[in-house]
Amino acid sequence: MIWFIIFSIAIAIWFSYRYAWWRSNTDYRYPRILMYHMVREHISGKKFNSLRVFPDMFDKQIKYLKENGWHSFTISEAIANKDKLPEKSVIITFDDGYKDNLINALPILKKYNFKATIYLVNDRHDRDWSGYRKSKNEGAGLKDEPKLSNDEVRELIKSGLIEIGAHTVTHANLSTLGNDDSHKEICKSKDLIEKEFNIICGSFAYPFGLYKNSDVLNVENCGYTNAVTTKNGIADLKNCSLFEIPRITISGKDNFLSFKLKIKTGKRGFGK
Repeated sequence: MIWFIIFSIAIAIWFSYRYAWWRSNTDYRYPRILMYHMVREHISGKKFNSLRVFPDMFDKQIKYLKENGWHSFTISEAIANKDKLPEKSVIITFDDGYKDNLINALPILKKYNFKATIYLVNDRHDRDWSGYRKSKNEGAGLKDEPKLSNDEVRELIKSGLIEIGAHTVTHANLSTLGNDDSHKEICKSKDLIEKEFNIICGSFAYPFGLYKNSDVLNVENCGYTNAVTTKNGIADLKNCSLFEIPRITISGKDNFLSFKLKIKTGKRGFGK
């Protein structure tokens, strides 16, 4: 009996640490900016399944937001209206420009009339940026993931639900580049998107979330109005730097409880 009690206490402690269910809600006046990459099935034995959210889970997540009164904005809309955003505002973002954003994510967004911002790598086809952050990840499979064609990007824009942001020309690791190369990656990405799609591109995302102070200045000087990072947290758009906005990472390995807790507090558990 004593061992059962000890085991039960240990499980309760583990559950409380992992999920931190006891945390109070972070003020709903602060918008939740969610970071996704892909909406597709996992690939058995492959790295980066954390970047792949199952389509049925994505549907469940967006349905939950819709049914619980969350208001959907693109990142540019949220920035433009930061002084009058309603409580329970949410911004869905996707990094890189994967084809499944159109095939799997867009129908779900349409189903619930939710918007999203997609940060597009210009030179995204037949390019493996898996190893740009860590060389051991070279060849880990991101090169083989189907990417959006320009015509498919136009289809996304035509939906009226999608904003296109920039994510550098090559998904560069900006922290390793000199200022001239970094400036080119950041500015040219915006220019190419605007010329190709005849839109204004005001939003930027730092690849891998890696950047230098000079890169933040380059983003601002290149004419962007905002930039998101991979720093985990809930953004206060009225007071944070609009060129270093945190996001909430939505992992393909999150269960639904993890998602609800991240919406509630920005984190799944005690540590993350």
